[in-house]
Amino acid sequence: MDKLRAMETFVAVVEGGNFTEAAQRLEMSAVMVGKYVRQLEDRLGARLLERTTRRQGLTDAGRVYYEDAKRALEYVRLAETSLERLRASPSGTLRISAPMTFGSCVIAPLVATFQQEYPLVHIELELSNRNVDLIDEGFDMAIRIGELGDVDLIAKPLTMYRMVICASPDYLVRNGRPETPHDLNAHHCLSHTVWSSRDAWKMKGADEAQIAIKPSFTCNDGNGLRRAAIAGAGLLLQPEVLVANDLATGTLVPVLQNYVPDPRTVYIVRRQDRRPLPKLTRFIGHLLAHVKTQEAS
Repeated sequence: MDKLRAMETFVAVVEGGNFTEAAQRLEMSAVMVGKYVRQLEDRLGARLLERTTRRQGLTDAGRVYYEDAKRALEYVRLAETSLERLRASPSGTLRISAPMTFGSCVIAPLVATFQQEYPLVHIELELSNRNVDLIDEGFDMAIRIGELGDVDLIAKPLTMYRMVICASPDYLVRNGRPETPHDLNAHHCLSHTVWSSRDAWKMKGADEAQIAIKPSFTCNDGNGLRRAAIAGAGLLLQPEVLVANDLATGTLVPVLQNYVPDPRTVYIVRRQDRRPLPKLTRFIGHLLAHVKTQEAS
């Protein structure tokens, strides 16, 4: 049991009046608040709160413990503040996990600009499409796309993740332009080998249908598929961030724009540290400032 976290949770419950208010203050679930309080009571061997269906109040032991816990947490805060002053300039190693395409196209370039401003921060960026365990694997933060499963992480929306279907102008001259998703049947399509369904693309429509395709080329790397599409190999379904420059220059041309899958939210997620270190807060701020600027442009 994290003794300080349990103590902090108990004080928040007392001052907030209930588990829900404490959960909002500490940015955790009400279930976790209850778990910390029960663990604290078990460890102390005493009931701290009297809970009924209508209200909750402090026991005699709870009143004594609340005053002592509040003083102890204040001493901890003062100690952390002293340390923070010594580390006012961000430094040390920052470990980040990000999906392959978004990480290489968006996060990696922003690492470079961040380190120009904060050269004492060493960043380890691991690109992987799996959801890492931040605590067990020692990551400070991660980038995740779509629904979040971890209830005990702090998440902040970063941007939207959009898909695009495109092809080279030469390919479209030779093979024609698809007008509906069912036209994909007659086209060469480029498929990613990690997709669960390599022979179908999920398209936006009345039934959110899986449209059958005939992959003429498969690859385990999005940039490899992009290069093949530029060379005229066929139609490509990939994240917009991967082909943004190609679309801007006309090297690739978007098609079926009304049928691409709905965009998903990209989140920054981190552990529930009450006072994250400057290296993490500054990097998150750097991402929010620059990615939102790109999104608005």
